[in-house]
Amino acid sequence: MKTPVIPARQIFARKKTEHSLNYKAICIFASTGFFLGEDTYFNDVMALQPFTEYLFDENDYVISSDKYWSWHYNPKDVSLKQSTEEFAHLFEKIVSKNLNGKKIILPLSGGIDSRTQATAIEDTENIFCYSYKFDNSFDETKYGRMISEARGFKFKEYVIEKGYLWNVIDRLAEINMCFADFTHPRQMAVIDDISKQGDVFFLGHWGDVLFDDMRVADNLTNEEQTEIVIKKIIKKGGKELSEKLWEAWGLDGNFIDYLKERISVLLKEIKIENANSKVRAFKSMYWAPRWTSANMNVFSDFRPVYLPYYSDEMCEFICGIPESILSGRKIQIEYIKMKNPQLAKIPWQTYDPFNLYNYGNYDKPANIPARALGKLKRVVREKIFNKKNITRNWELQFAGDENENKLKSFLYEEMFIKELVPEETVNLFFNKFKADDPVIYSHPVSMLLTLSLFVKHFYKNTDVSG
Repeated sequence: MKTPVIPARQIFARKKTEHSLNYKAICIFASTGFFLGEDTYFNDVMALQPFTEYLFDENDYVISSDKYWSWHYNPKDVSLKQSTEEFAHLFEKIVSKNLNGKKIILPLSGGIDSRTQATAIEDTENIFCYSYKFDNSFDETKYGRMISEARGFKFKEYVIEKGYLWNVIDRLAEINMCFADFTHPRQMAVIDDISKQGDVFFLGHWGDVLFDDMRVADNLTNEEQTEIVIKKIIKKGGKELSEKLWEAWGLDGNFIDYLKERISVLLKEIKIENANSKVRAFKSMYWAPRWTSANMNVFSDFRPVYLPYYSDEMCEFICGIPESILSGRKIQIEYIKMKNPQLAKIPWQTYDPFNLYNYGNYDKPANIPARALGKLKRVVREKIFNKKNITRNWELQFAGDENENKLKSFLYEEMFIKELVPEETVNLFFNKFKADDPVIYSHPVSMLLTLSLFVKHFYKNTDVSG
């Protein structure tokens, strides 16, 4: 078996060792939201790694593996214009090759990746676009609507209702096998309707990583890179949760030293000097396949998916582009401006009301009054009219009495607190979520919920080797 450079679906295999829980791996999962490297819940189940050729014995155990590619940084002497033209040729070629003649389902946001995809599509008839927003939130769908109108695409907006998670959580656990938490794939609320609209999902995942720098100095040491990566991958409250689990399970040493050693070793294996390029490679090897792809099943279980930024050709292309050109999304921005100026004039959500031509004005002093007025309107809406905008997934799923009661029913499920996480640990983080700071403790609560569903669906009943 030969795995892609960035696998769109996690593939698991057996190892010849005892069947037991991998507690240290679960601690990393609890802090970051994804398993690292080959790790899974069990010591005898491994995740196949990117760009690797595997051989199996007659019992389907892995007997050997060999890397056939590696991330590298060999920048060519090219200008932004040349890089954009090369990107345009490659992007349009692979999009046409993989989507020609198919009815396309394209999610649209106010960002750059999906707008780049909308620019590349030639067939305006066989495409269905959609956007969604939270119930009682600002109108995220307006950007997708404007892009669709500019291109003549069919478009539909969806509202993700409060508390939708509890109607689909068991189904979602079976789909992602509890290898990612449940707060992020909000498309699960409307996937049944969306999937009826076409033949293939055209998804823009990972464009924001490939086509930007990592905002670090190019000459960082391995130790400095390790610290940077840990800051990037550990979620709010994640370290605290993992340290409590480490203590509860009686593991040797301490969690943060173990995590640092794991990250340091993995970084040393990437033979790239430039720190921006190396951190991007790390994220593409370990974060994309184990977090982004874990929730890709929410799409691929209903319709095939095509991810142009995941393609092997695109990854090789990135390795030859100077970091100075990749930074700031320059290539995608120039591509959109070159191919479809009308799309470039639509506001960029991050810098709204500015677009791809003038977003540089966002931080200028002349725009400070407008930004202050926008903030004032949000405060007035929240404080005076008691209409707080929902902007985070957990607010839709965990906040409010009804949601909290549903959440508690899973967190205090008998087998979970007897078999995996002590009740006092659950109490600690649930109470901190309610009484202290839900912004910080929403992640620990979400991970405890995920582990509870793992115990319910896979701990004793199901083979998670896939």
